[in-house]
Amino acid sequence: MQGNSCCGASNSKIKDEKWVSLEGILEKFRGKKGALIPVLQQAQDLYGYLPENVMAGIADGLDLPLSQVYGVATFYSQFHLKPRGKNIIRVCLGTACHVRGAAKILESIQKEINVEKGGTTEDLQFTLEPVACIGACGLAPVIMINDDTHGRLTPEAIPQILEQYKNN
Repeated sequence: MQGNSCCGASNSKIKDEKWVSLEGILEKFRGKKGALIPVLQQAQDLYGYLPENVMAGIADGLDLPLSQVYGVATFYSQFHLKPRGKNIIRVCLGTACHVRGAAKILESIQKEINVEKGGTTEDLQFTLEPVACIGACGLAPVIMINDDTHGRLTPEAIPQILEQYKNN
């Protein structure tokens, strides 16, 4: 860290609680082999995603090139570089769900929350993620919202299901 605090603190910004927490995470992992992924995981838990300035702070704090931090963050699908919604909607597009109408379910969700695949609503309530398989083929077509599984869906059921998660 070349003697400076991480995360842009050297540019005279006032540190908030998250910056202080990130500095603590970096201190705990500094000098340890294989620290980058756990640091990225904890930083994402802290911020909800990995903002550019946080990745720069991690690079500085672990004395790594920013390109390496960015490369790892973009390689693994568990890391997100944009803010995500409070409610993550995963729509199964696997074979069983596909043949039972998953495309219509996805279309209904897109219409209801006005978001494209992979997008997040402006109010950060929902993020829509198509996935290859949820592993609940007997319930096809199926979606997961956070940790809740909803199966044997019809497009008409979508508005009522989503309503349960709005503003929660």
